[in-house]
Amino acid sequence: MEIVSSSDIAEKLCRQARQSKQIISLVPTMGFFHAGHMSLIRWAKEQSTMLVVSLFVNPAQFGPDEDFDRYPQDLERDARLAEEAGVDLLFTPEARDIYPAGFSTWVEVESFSHFLCGSKRPGHFRGVSTIVCKLLNLIRPHMAVFGQKDWQQWIIIRKMVRDLNMEVDVPGRPTVREADGLAMSSRNAYLSGEDRNSAPHVYQGLLHVRELFHSGQTKIEVLENLLLKYYRDNLPQAEVDYVRIVDAQTLGTSRQAGPGSLAAVALKLGETRLIDNILLE
Repeated sequence: MEIVSSSDIAEKLCRQARQSKQIISLVPTMGFFHAGHMSLIRWAKEQSTMLVVSLFVNPAQFGPDEDFDRYPQDLERDARLAEEAGVDLLFTPEARDIYPAGFSTWVEVESFSHFLCGSKRPGHFRGVSTIVCKLLNLIRPHMAVFGQKDWQQWIIIRKMVRDLNMEVDVPGRPTVREADGLAMSSRNAYLSGEDRNSAPHVYQGLLHVRELFHSGQTKIEVLENLLLKYYRDNLPQAEVDYVRIVDAQTLGTSRQAGPGSLAAVALKLGETRLIDNILLE
């Protein structure tokens, strides 16, 4: 495995791989790998002859009061895990390389970026879209793989790729969970012992609303209110950012839930913001 921090060198290596007819897959990450990351990496490895994993804690997607300065990092551990998983190129750029002096060009998928997580984290998806656009231009992969825990992010990247005519597939892979159902996330490391014990209720609430849907309740307002009640009853200490049921592909809303509906939630336990989602079908 090669570890490269220079954008120029990474671009050169990937250009050479394309010229030699290799199939390149990219897994963009912010590092501090857990089993969710590794499932994406292993799956991407099976689809390609050259696997690139980027590791970059992107300052542009953090708000001023968020956790950029304390986001968990362990490059040595991540590099070991990446090499064991068969990664060919670990790309670890510096912020000054990605955003050089005078940088002023941003990518924003307007119709998808200002609700759900976007309403609580203004500018977040602009930062996500911009860094992913840069990575796709640098690496020029045939495939870029994303986890579906960050469903809105995945849909936004797919929309960006279509709108900008980028020649890359963007498959989404299922959320990987702990044994008790908590969606894996690097930020789970922030949870206190008490909050970690309560955190599985985030997923249990989503299972609850799916059961209600299967039992015949399709009114979105009713389902959202019942899900909110579940969290108030079972996670009274949580600060709920949103509880929404939307179309899984367009993220649009309607009055009735159907087979293509997605229940999505975001809440804070202590200082830790957790997100999760589930398809109702």
